[in-house]
Amino acid sequence: MALVTLEHVSKSYPAAGRAAEPVVAVDDVSLEIEAGDVYGIIGYSGAGKSTLVRLVNALEPATSGSIRIDGREITGLRERELRGIRLGIGMVFQQFELFEAKTVRANVAYPLKVAGWAKADIRARVDELLAFVGLSDKAGARPDQLSGGQKQRVGIARALATRPRILLADEATSALDPETTQEVLALLKRVNEEQGVTIIVITHEMDVIQSIATKVAVMDRGRVIEHGDVFDVFSAPRHPSSRSFVGTVVKGVPSPTELAVLRERHEGRIVTCSFRDGDARQARVFLDLAEAGLEFELVYGGINDIRGRAFGHLTLAVRGDDAAIDRALVAVSQHADVTEAR
Repeated sequence: MALVTLEHVSKSYPAAGRAAEPVVAVDDVSLEIEAGDVYGIIGYSGAGKSTLVRLVNALEPATSGSIRIDGREITGLRERELRGIRLGIGMVFQQFELFEAKTVRANVAYPLKVAGWAKADIRARVDELLAFVGLSDKAGARPDQLSGGQKQRVGIARALATRPRILLADEATSALDPETTQEVLALLKRVNEEQGVTIIVITHEMDVIQSIATKVAVMDRGRVIEHGDVFDVFSAPRHPSSRSFVGTVVKGVPSPTELAVLRERHEGRIVTCSFRDGDARQARVFLDLAEAGLEFELVYGGINDIRGRAFGHLTLAVRGDDAAIDRALVAVSQHADVTEAR
């Protein structure tokens, strides 16, 4: 049984004026998120990502459809019943949302006080969490004394306070610099692997998905247009919007404009070799070309790795006798998909 199940979920808002149509923020979305997943939900601004996450933790009611958390239907529950559901769902925000007047310790302790924990248990749990996120020495500091990365680590500790099974990270790294982003992503990965927390990552940054997600759903105009294993979506995106996102971190086959530039800069025939889930095949391609006595250079693309599985596109400028190149490309095609620019 999936930990989070959405079936034909939609969310619309009333029209702003008499003649206006209702605004549909989430449109007939169906997803299953298994326990232990790091599930990325990606889309451009306005795609409906943040609205969807607010439906999952019931901060907003769905207009239609079914949402089940660990098999329990949450649509239609009363607020008192929803409070218990939310204790099992932590939330990490883009802008940290810390209490500026409270210390780090008090910020992390806050949800435990609300949940009615005993003081001794609160103290022990906060100490445990601050050690986990590496901020034991900052327990008495206030948010304005912390860096952005430290603030987000406090936010993660607070979100984990009540031992939730699910963590929702809504653009949790968007306000951070690249180095700090990687530190926070590494921490989220530890949360998933060491504490067994299922994480739903809302982001517009494809490299975030590549770094930590196991599965991904791509949203566009309120709809999920593609979803599945991260490797499958990255290595063979089907929808134009998915290809656009993947193109931000993975260089594919050169476009006609890029080909024109490559032809100006490099002599020879332009050939793209595409790999999927291979390890030694790219070395075999280079060996085939070298054994044919050909000169070649890498001019575009690269190989990517997602959780130990490789894929990518290498575009080469190959120089030599045309007949020898033709024979070599036949051999290369045994190890990779070959596309020659015409």
